[in-house]
Amino acid sequence: MSAPVTDRYEYRQGPLHTYRCDASVKEDEAHRIVTQVVVTGARVFGKAFAEAYKQAQASSKYAAQTGKKVGASMSSGLTLDEACKILNVKPPQNGEANLEQVMERFKKLFDLNDPQKGGSFYLQSKILRARERLEMEVRQAERKMAEEKELREGWKPKVYKDR
Repeated sequence: MSAPVTDRYEYRQGPLHTYRCDASVKEDEAHRIVTQVVVTGARVFGKAFAEAYKQAQASSKYAAQTGKKVGASMSSGLTLDEACKILNVKPPQNGEANLEQVMERFKKLFDLNDPQKGGSFYLQSKILRARERLEMEVRQAERKMAEEKELREGWKPKVYKDR
């Protein structure tokens, strides 16, 4: 006996009638489906990436605007209010602060939180940043007052040594 003969056609049932189609069509359909999945996936990820990029840009602009208004220092990351609460001192008024009291509180809290004595390095660093923030605020206010004083009095450069 010989092997059964298979024809390369396949019979499919349509809505109205049965039709004959080539069996190789299955392979073509598989390639088409895979291609469609890849293209659709690329579109979805592309749109999601574009939307995420837009949101990141908007949030960075917002953070830049609010960071300047709130008064947080870029170097310390603390606001003036946070620094005052950490060291338990009053905020500087008109650029003047009791720096002796600030240094006193700083030394006391810094020594209490020494890691070698069972303290916390994290708290110690927060205390240090709070002191730096208060000092920076006072320096900026002093610089601003000096500039205003110079503007009020007028700028008088020394051109000659004898005058």
